[in-house]
Amino acid sequence: MMAAAAPAAPDTPQAVPLALIDWARSIVARDVERTVLLRSGTAAGWIRERAGVAVGGDTVFFKPEHLQKTGSFKPRATVARLAALSTDERRRGVITVSAGNAGAAYAWAGSRLGIHTTVVMPEAAVRTKVDACRAYGAEVILHGADAGQATDRMLELRDERNLILTHPFNDPYVIAGNGSIGFEILEDLPDVDVVVVPVGGGGLIGGIATALKEHRPGVAIYGVEPETSDCLRAALAAGEIVRVHPASIAEGLAAVRTGEWNLPTAQRYVDEVVLVDDDAIREAMRFALERMKQLLEPAGAVGLAAVLSGAVPLRAGQRICVVLSGGNVDVGTIGNLLEGGAVSPAPAARRAE
Repeated sequence: MMAAAAPAAPDTPQAVPLALIDWARSIVARDVERTVLLRSGTAAGWIRERAGVAVGGDTVFFKPEHLQKTGSFKPRATVARLAALSTDERRRGVITVSAGNAGAAYAWAGSRLGIHTTVVMPEAAVRTKVDACRAYGAEVILHGADAGQATDRMLELRDERNLILTHPFNDPYVIAGNGSIGFEILEDLPDVDVVVVPVGGGGLIGGIATALKEHRPGVAIYGVEPETSDCLRAALAAGEIVRVHPASIAEGLAAVRTGEWNLPTAQRYVDEVVLVDDDAIREAMRFALERMKQLLEPAGAVGLAAVLSGAVPLRAGQRICVVLSGGNVDVGTIGNLLEGGAVSPAPAARRAE
């Protein structure tokens, strides 16, 4: 069955309309896996011990997007963005900048549609992520010391080759595709009170927050950034986009700035963005591996880190859902990443689930 034609996005950056998210949901449902919520009573026990708060159902729910195609939530965004291209735009090919997950997702989605995909990545990008982009069919160009320099090169190549820019987060169709996660959370956990979302540039939280708040206004949406990679929190505080200099083990969240589409969406729908340090991220990765048997990359673990460390303010009885956004980690670096992230033994009464 042919998908409905993409509705036109607003002419100027603003909070993404719900109609666009409704359209993207049909595209995502056709092409992308629906991830099933996980739950952990052990995580609830940690919160009870550390913060003195008994969360609803004595469990924490998780949206496991690290189990998604390509190992992250990104295919939801990329299938929506590429579905909105015209025939001529598909012929010309697309270009994006990525630390890895968006590049792999664009390459995967592009290969299914016969669209040539070019991905520009920082020279220090994780090797396994570079390899994944190439394996999915992308032309990968390594350039620059950080995401900012890679972005500059990407813009040069776009103009030189007449390619279509498909941004990893600053795009209304990307935000709309990510909104499908919010719909799925509402369907599987209709009485959810708090949703915790990792933040890089703001595309993931923008889609999720719009879908949730438009249907359940009382739900609290918390974004989580590494304390040294905080472009969205900085922009919300300043009331405008600001440039930061990311430095964290969570390289997947190393955006140097949020986007013109992302900031107004966050201003309208996100309750707060909280920060976690690298030690808390390491602890969360180790907790996920030891107690939940889930392997997360640092960027995918920041939401869990915020809940376990008490960075997210919680009240008794609230039902909590944490988005686990990615699991693409180089297995050769796991030992170094987990160093210093020891998990304390669980009390005898705590369920190891």
